Formats: sequence, structure tokens, C-alpha cells
Amino acid sequence: MSDEDRMRFETDDFYIKAPEEMSDFFENIPEAIENTVKIADKCNYDFEFGVTKLPNYDVSDEFETHTDYFKKLCYDGFKERYGDNPEREIKDRLEYELSVIEKMGYVDYFLIVWDFINYAKSVGIPVGPGRGSGAGSIAAYSIGITDIDPIKYNLIFERFLNPERISMPDFDIDFCYERRPEVIEYVGRKYGIDHVSQIITFGTMAARMVIRDVGRVLDFPYSETDKLAKMIPMEIHITIKKALEQNRELKEWYDSDENVKQLIDIAMALEGLPRQASTHACGVVITKDPVDTYVPLYLNDGNVSTQYTMTLLEELGLLKMDFLGLRTLTVIADCIKLVKQTRGIDVEFDKDMSDQNVYKQWGDGNTCGIFQFESGGMTNFMKELKPDSLEDIIAGVSLYRPGPMDQIPRYVKGKQHPGHNEYTHPALEPILNVTYGCMVYQEQVMQIVRDLAGYSLGRADLVRRAMGKKKLDVMAKEREYFIHGQIDEDGNIIVPGCVRNGIDEVSANKIFDEMAEFAKYAFNKSHAAAYSVVSYRTAYLKYYYTEEFMAATLNSFLGNLDKVPIYIDECRRLNIEILKPSINKSFTKFTVQDKKIRFGLGSIKNVGVAAVNNIVSEREKNGEFKNFTDFCERVKNESINKKCVESLIKAGCFDGMGQTRNTLLASFEGILDTINNQGRNSIANQVTMFDLVSDENVEEIKYNYIILDELSKKEILSNEKEMLGIYISGHPLDSIRELIKKNTNINSLQLKNVEDELKNDNSNIFKDGQNVKYAGTITNIKKKYTKKNTIMAFVTVEDLYGSVEIIVFDSVYSRINDILYEENIILIDGRLSIKEDEAPRIVVKDITEFNENSIEKKKNILQIDITELSENQKKRLRGIIKFFSGDRVNFKIQVVDKAEVKPCGAIYLTEQILDAFKEIVGENNICIV
Repeated sequence: MSDEDRMRFETDDFYIKAPEEMSDFFENIPEAIENTVKIADKCNYDFEFGVTKLPNYDVSDEFETHTDYFKKLCYDGFKERYGDNPEREIKDRLEYELSVIEKMGYVDYFLIVWDFINYAKSVGIPVGPGRGSGAGSIAAYSIGITDIDPIKYNLIFERFLNPERISMPDFDIDFCYERRPEVIEYVGRKYGIDHVSQIITFGTMAARMVIRDVGRVLDFPYSETDKLAKMIPMEIHITIKKALEQNRELKEWYDSDENVKQLIDIAMALEGLPRQASTHACGVVITKDPVDTYVPLYLNDGNVSTQYTMTLLEELGLLKMDFLGLRTLTVIADCIKLVKQTRGIDVEFDKDMSDQNVYKQWGDGNTCGIFQFESGGMTNFMKELKPDSLEDIIAGVSLYRPGPMDQIPRYVKGKQHPGHNEYTHPALEPILNVTYGCMVYQEQVMQIVRDLAGYSLGRADLVRRAMGKKKLDVMAKEREYFIHGQIDEDGNIIVPGCVRNGIDEVSANKIFDEMAEFAKYAFNKSHAAAYSVVSYRTAYLKYYYTEEFMAATLNSFLGNLDKVPIYIDECRRLNIEILKPSINKSFTKFTVQDKKIRFGLGSIKNVGVAAVNNIVSEREKNGEFKNFTDFCERVKNESINKKCVESLIKAGCFDGMGQTRNTLLASFEGILDTINNQGRNSIANQVTMFDLVSDENVEEIKYNYIILDELSKKEILSNEKEMLGIYISGHPLDSIRELIKKNTNINSLQLKNVEDELKNDNSNIFKDGQNVKYAGTITNIKKKYTKKNTIMAFVTVEDLYGSVEIIVFDSVYSRINDILYEENIILIDGRLSIKEDEAPRIVVKDITEFNENSIEKKKNILQIDITELSENQKKRLRGIIKFFSGDRVNFKIQVVDKAEVKPCGAIYLTEQILDAFKEIVGENNICIV
């Protein structure tokens, strides 16, 4: 705002004016006002809300109605799922669901969803077993929309659809993320391209973001804007107003500083407004008539979407579907194909999902690659729980979130000591015994309301929703009905209530309180159950077809190498050898050969899909390549140029063909030129002198190799990293892998996932400003002059899993600049910097060279960070240092105050004394360096 040359409007008249103002402006042209009214009248359009407008689904003439066709599909599928003689209760459930679906007018909805899922399955596109509350429908299970038995896992249909909750049902469908567009294309062909559109979504100004935006516009100092933004708690649906109520320090700053007050007041006025428009990642609307007859459209970069968001489209009664791409479905499908190729086996999952070998992986912490269970916190939870059934997996998915996590110790205790669960009232046992007395699912809340107080399941869902949204007025009425029941004007009992059903008032009140508290966090069991099926299948494949599963997992990340190193590391832990790419053995993707995983050619830099296809096609047609020149002669075409060949050499594709990589790098251009010249000069049927020489000697005579010794190990690794994004033949840090692990407390993989860890774990393992130790190789240095004309640096440091940027401020740079050079291995002592608008970084306090000698040599310094200690803590610290100092010492002490490191005497350190120091300053503020 302070920039006089900023872009601005030349007038302040750009706003919607009152009728009086417009009349004054156009007093000499009254017809302009009249014409405006005429145009407005002609543009009048009434939107129809609350009326469902489903697209037309064509049914064969042999069926009189759509309902007849739908029922035929359901009965046929029901027989396949449950056999010829299912229990009466299950058959009644299907009949009930069919009656509700027909009564509410959603037969066509089910048929439309079934149709595109059926198409996807018919052409081999992987489809998920279900998502959301739809997994509670036995009708959906019968016709193959979902793939988990709602009866076996006690999933409730009314959570998905019931007459008392008048809203469109919502099937969100997961597809293989690579082939998802094919399903959308099918829907376009089926209903017409102009009947299908993607949906707009608006990014809004959230609390932290709007403070940063306003601070930037007002030229507020970045450090203070950043501090203000970080005072907003990282909670879902947090607002600035809520933050002012929760954070006393923020409120005091707001009240005492006029500039801060101005910034926050403007931010609150803007909070929640749209910031940018984009296309919804998975939302698609399908209409009976062309989409533009219902809603306006928006064109952005050639993509058409509706101008209305999905919630408004639903209010208008239009059919909105979520076509989601799930990477894990692609992994499962690729793994199954690989198993067929390598072992000749058709994978069949056990229908009961009860294989204890599979569950043992969770108990052993072997969860790398298992869907939903890869985070460190979740892995530890499973190791403690030791699950042995899908119910445990479903509960694990539901509990491991902020809020329900408090129930984890109770759940684990119940699992470990069966029969000792505690219930507020015995009537809860049949409902909560599956979760050892814990309320975990929304469906359990509904069952409690139904079974204890006599509600219908439809109305129970309304109560559950009111509790989840904290509708206090509704909850006050429902508490009375839940406890004492509800009677109409004629004295008829609508809801019996707990007391009529033999449950005392005190227990009923307590149960209602527990439900009201837990309903805020309760998870949809139908969704958790469906996704747990996916988790089980990944675990099943990992146990029985380990090599194929890991290869498929690696393939799914070829376009994003951030996670590849961790899966390569997991392969090594599982004793699976990773083979470098080979010109004669590799295909486009990772493959499995003799229980080893072979790197694919498609992941090599500068080697395109066309080049790989040509190489594989030529190899399959005319046999393996005999040597490097045989390869060059047979694949000469436009897609395989010099850059491509150089990349193949650097990646090690020609290893074992008689020449070193160094020789090939020095010779390949000359060899390619020779081949090209021969092609231009050759005459059909002409015999050359090379045709008279034996095959053994022709290559040596024909081509001029520049024979060189092999590249150094360091150069080989560097080339592999450049071409493949990761190291294959080893890692520059392999020799000190254990030393790094011992002397650091964070790695690049953890840093990349730090925000996810915070959201999922809620245990603040990583937080902004935390002291960390990180080690790796310097790969890049950017120096920058500060306003004081001193030098600071941004340094990229790579460890075994990836790289991290570290910030070296001028005060530290002047001390350690002599060891800041590329390829030097360093140990960083610093503090974590976490900002929501950038990747986590480390602000350096100190850097030392990292090798066995220097680490061992410096292992006698106790370093204490006093930056954030209170005066009382500092006083106690001085006292304990003085108390333990003496003639006999084995550890020097140094304190870190902000970026400054100061010596502070020496003591004789033992484990007990170290614990005493930790008690005073906190474990995160002390380390041995």
C-alpha cells in the first residue's frame, strides 16, 4: 500500500451504486435507467431448489419400469453374495432398502452409479470396494457398487439413506488414478459431452493465510506477520475470532498495538472470502439436459466447469458424483499383473480377511507400503495393539485422529484384557463390545439411540448429526426424548425413551453426555471398513508377493521421487536386491526378475516413452543386444538421440557388455556419427570390407573406442543420481549410515512429512522452533548479502532419503564458511522452521564436518539451548553446573543463546546427572555433540 507506483484504479467509483445515485448520474439520459430495468426483467430466471433432476438412464424394453430392472440386478447379485438360502433377516434388509430407494426416487441414481462402475470393471479399470456411508447398503453390495458385506461388519443403511433425512445419497467412487479419465470419458459418451461437466471450487482466505496476505499488502515486517500467523492454532475450521479467544498472547498484542489491530481487523473482514477459483479435483455433474440449461459454465485453460460449487449444485437437485483417483488401487492392480507375469499365479484374496500371517505384519511394525498405516505414529499404535481381525484395522483407522486418539489406551487395554471392559450400563455391551467399550463410530451412536431409547434409525441419524454439529437447542430437546421418551398430543408413544426401556435416569443422562462428547469426533464406520479392505489387500500382497508388491509401489511413485528412497530402503530391509537398469532386461517400469527388482528404463532422465518402446520392441523382435554398437546400429532413429544414449550409459544400462561407462561416455558420439555416416553412404546389396571380418573382431575394427578406466565410485553414484533421481549402486553416505542414525534426530523424509505428522499424531513430535540434528552432503550453496553487507547462505543438504534446505545466517556463516563447500558431509545443529506456505527448513546454530574422527572427537561436549528458558530455569541450570563441577571432568558444557554458542565450564557427566539436566531444561533443549 505504501508503493506510490502500485497498480490502482483511477477512480473510487467502482462499486454497486444505489438507485438514487444512478438516477443522478443519468439524469440527462432517463432511457438508460428504463432500459436497465427492461433488460433485468428479460433476464429473470427462477432456480428450482430441492427437486432431484437425474439424467435419463435407458433400460431394456423387456423391463416395464426402471425399478423392475434394478430389482432384477439386486436379486441376482444378492444370490451371488449370499447363496440360495440366506437368513431371513438379511433378505428382509434387502427388501427394506429396495422399498426406501424406490419410495425416495433414487432407483435411477443407483442404476447410473452401477452402470459406470460395471463399465470400469468390464474393461479392467480397478474400482475401490467402497467409500463413505454407501458401504452400509446391502443393495449396493449386491450389485457390486461396494465390495464389503454390511451385515458382517454391522454397517447401517440409514447412515447413507433414510426417509427422515431428505437429501441426495452420495456414492463417492475410487478408481485407479491412471485410468480414472476413461470412466469420465465413458460417462460423457453415455449421456452426451454437453451433459457432463467438472465443478468449480474456490480457495478461500483461511485465518493464517489472510493474515499473511494483509501483512504483505500493509508492508508489515515479515517476522512480525509470521509470528502473528503462527499464533493462530492449527485446528480445523479455526477462525481469527476464535484464535483471539483462545490465545491470550495474541489478544494482548491485538489490544496493545494499533498496527496489529488494524492488520487483524482487515484480515477478519476478508477472512472466508474466495481467494482463487480452480477445478474440483474429482467432482463431476451429470445432467438430463445440457448442463448450461441449469447453471452457468466457466472456462479456464480450456477446461469447462460449472460456475456453482458442488453444494449449490446439490441444492439445485443436480447429480453430483465424485470420481476419485486412488493410487493404491493402481498399486494393487499392477502387483496382481506382475504376479501373473513372474509366477503364473492369479491372485485371490481370502474372502474372510482373517489370515493371521497378514495381520502379524501390523503387530511387527512392518507397515511400510500398507495403505493408511505408513506414518510413524500409526505404526507404533499397531505394534502396541497387535491386530488380528479386520475389526481392529477398522478401529485403528477410526481412532488415529485428533480427538478419538484419547480412546486408544482404553481400546488397546480392552484388546489385551478381553472380558474386562467397562460399560456405563449393561445395555451398551452388545453395541460397544466390538470396540472394547469405546465409542468409536457414528453408527454406534445411532445404535445406542435406537436400541436404548427406541428411536428409528432414520431419526437416530438426525440426532447423531445434531450432536456432531453441536446444535444445542436440538440436543436439549433430544436429551429429554432420549431419557423420558416422546408422546404426541393423543398420548401415543413416538419414542419410548430409556426409562421406559428399563434404563435408569442417571445412566441415561451419562450415556447421552458421552455420546454428545464423542459424536464430535466419531468416524463413519462404513467408510473406515471399506478403506480397511484396501489396507488388508495391500498387506496381503506385501506378505505373499513381497517383490511384486514393492515393485508396484515403486512404479506408483515414478513421477514423484520423494518417497522412492524410503521404499528402496524397505526393499533392502526385506533383503530384496534392487538391480540397476539394463538395456537387455529392463522394461518401462520396475519389474521382478528372480525375486529381485529391476529398475525400469522409463524412469531414466532424457529417455522418453517413445525411445523405451522402440528399444523393447526391437529387443523382443530380434533378440537381446550383443554389445553397445549392436544396440546403436539396431535402434538408430529420431527418438533415440545422443542425449538419450548418454543417459542410458550414465544409468548403467550397458554394464557387463565389455566396456567401462567411462569408455562409452568418451566414445559414444563418435560411434553414433560413424553409424549415421555409414547409413548415408551405403548402397543396397553392396558388400563392405567389414562383411569379410569375423563377428568377434568387427566391432574393434569398425569403431574407434577411446579405452578408459572405469569412473570412480563417487562419479558413478553422481551419474546415477542425476539420471534416476536416486542412487542405485549404493549411496555416498552408506559407510556412515549407522553413525548418522546415532547422531541425528531427524531426516529429510520426516521433514517432508512433518505437517502430516502434526495433523495425524497430535503429539507435537515436530514443532516450529524445535532443536534438531541433521546430517548429509552439501549439494548446493546460494550466498546472499544482507542489509548489513554481511554474507548469509541457503544450503541444500542431502541425506539418505532426500534433501533439505538449511539457512545459515551471517552470525553463524562467519564461523563455519570454511567447511561450506559442495560434497562435504556435515552435521547440522539447528532449529526447525515450519511455515504453512513453504517446505520445512532448518535454521543453523552450528555446523561441524561429519566423519568418524570428528564425531568421536567432539563427543565430549554437553550442549544446552537456553534461548527459550525462563529466568528460573536458567538460575537452576547455573546451580546444577556449579554443583557438578570439580577437579574430575569428562564433559565440557556449552550453552546456545539464539545463534550464539558460549563455553560454560565442565563437569563429570553420568546418565543420572544427564537426567537431572533434562528435568530442568527439557529433553529437546539438551544434546551431546
